[in-house]
Amino acid sequence: MLLVEDKQIVVPGEILAEGDYHSGRGTFKEVDKICSSLVGLVAVRDKKISVIPLQSKYIPKRGDVVIGKISDIRFSMWNLDINSPYSGILPAAEVFGKDKRELSRAFDVGDVLFLRVVDVDEVKKVKLGLKGRGLGKFRGGILIYITPTKVPRLIGKKGSMINMIKDQTRCEVVVGQNGIVWVKGKPEMERVVQKVVKTIEEEAHTSGLTDRIRDMLLELLGKNDNKDEKTTKEEDDFKEELIQ
Repeated sequence: MLLVEDKQIVVPGEILAEGDYHSGRGTFKEVDKICSSLVGLVAVRDKKISVIPLQSKYIPKRGDVVIGKISDIRFSMWNLDINSPYSGILPAAEVFGKDKRELSRAFDVGDVLFLRVVDVDEVKKVKLGLKGRGLGKFRGGILIYITPTKVPRLIGKKGSMINMIKDQTRCEVVVGQNGIVWVKGKPEMERVVQKVVKTIEEEAHTSGLTDRIRDMLLELLGKNDNKDEKTTKEEDDFKEELIQ
């Protein structure tokens, strides 16, 4: 018997189901009961129950595309912060091949790159690469950090959510699977995207989110003809910031 609903928030030790159910990620089985091992959202798929953590750091997997910021330059590699307990490394050979050059001429500390996870070894050493369409160095723009497990909600089904944000703000938006989002556009539009992305992160577990985000975008961009004359102080303050 299922004792919780899909997308319900649960806490450690809470009983999720009894009987003929299978224990998935974020859960454990005690006799015939499935219990949550963390604070998160229930995900029910057929007879398998998982709990997705509300707050978590990125755990790298081979093939993921990520956004990283260069934190250090060594003799033959760059070290990158990838929003993970484990730092990433970009070997010089991934950029120069066999040609030996001064690394800082290519990328310097503070540069932001779009990369692919090439390999993760047994001690979580994360090797990164730049081979692939669209990968490389970002120029300008801002970074937004969100919980990695919220990335699918930000992207939406078949890219519906992220494409709506791009279309309405005319911003370039790139989402890394590690929870780092790069945004480039007019400064006031970058701030709109930042506010919208943070709202999606906070409300990812709720239903009807796409419609609310659409209304929020129209409101912030002044496109909602049917808007109520009364707005919240937060909305007024934000619009005033956009004008300055």
